[in-house]
Amino acid sequence: MTARHRLWLVALLLGSAALLALGLAIGSTGWSPWLNADPTMSMILWDIRAPRSLGAWTAGALLALAGAVAQGLFRNPLADPYLLGCSAGASLGVAMLLFAMGLSPAATALALRVGMTGAAFVGAVGAVLLTLVLARGVEQTLRLLLAGVVVGVVLGSGSALLTLMNPDIMRAMQAFMLGSTGYVGWSAVQIMAAALLLCMLVALGCSRTLDALSLGEATARSLGVRLPLVRLLLIAVLALATGAAVAQCGLVAFVGLVAPHLVRSCGAITHRTLLLLSPLAGGMLLLAADIGARWVIAPQELPVGIITALLGGSYLLYLMHRRNVRGGVR
Repeated sequence: MTARHRLWLVALLLGSAALLALGLAIGSTGWSPWLNADPTMSMILWDIRAPRSLGAWTAGALLALAGAVAQGLFRNPLADPYLLGCSAGASLGVAMLLFAMGLSPAATALALRVGMTGAAFVGAVGAVLLTLVLARGVEQTLRLLLAGVVVGVVLGSGSALLTLMNPDIMRAMQAFMLGSTGYVGWSAVQIMAAALLLCMLVALGCSRTLDALSLGEATARSLGVRLPLVRLLLIAVLALATGAAVAQCGLVAFVGLVAPHLVRSCGAITHRTLLLLSPLAGGMLLLAADIGARWVIAPQELPVGIITALLGGSYLLYLMHRRNVRGGVR
């Protein structure tokens, strides 16, 4: 890691700490000081805002890590965490859960036991497994991409059909599709933190392989890289990181796509450094969006996915404009 990258690391850590402090102070009721003798306000700060802010940061870190892994694995800067059908699988899992709750008391009891987070996680991981089956393994990158697109379309159609058959679940599905951190508690923070730690360890262990893979599959094989095993490990990281974040916060757009691009803007970078800095950038992005979602129309609240879509889309448009200007200058 170069001196410039160390400065970025320090800046991202300080920015994350500042946003976490701001997240404790801002809520739907406005600005609140940390040290407050009122027991009700103290409960709001430490039982609602603290886990929500930490959960938003952790979910953003998971999505950014998954995005960096996907872009390195598929050698495509436009790859995002939902590339292998995770989002469609999670949506179908939630739609099936909500649909089952109106069928019978037994189905309702089972649905309540599983919960929306469990259904979303199972659906996301199941979609990735289905993609692997359709792609006949992990040997062909193009086949994986095509299988992911097919799975996404088919499972997305399934969730749309269930919503059409039972319009009463539309409001809950809309909240899930737009993303929300409002229901994140300490247990969710612990689950996402454990998933982030595990995924980071595996991804960092594969970072040199990603560097070799960026030179081409033939070059990577000539360097002795066991591509099938590494692909399988990275897809597992992609599925676990995306599934954990989506299960707790719904479908949050653009964070996994934009965060690695922000880190790459600091110059040439290895995958090890990218995998270290991208989660910090993603955590900051989603936490900043969550604070904005609480504050913009307070005491009401915007879905956090709307804020991330606006920020992420604006940044990508800026990148396109800058590249077009540079191309014109040349």
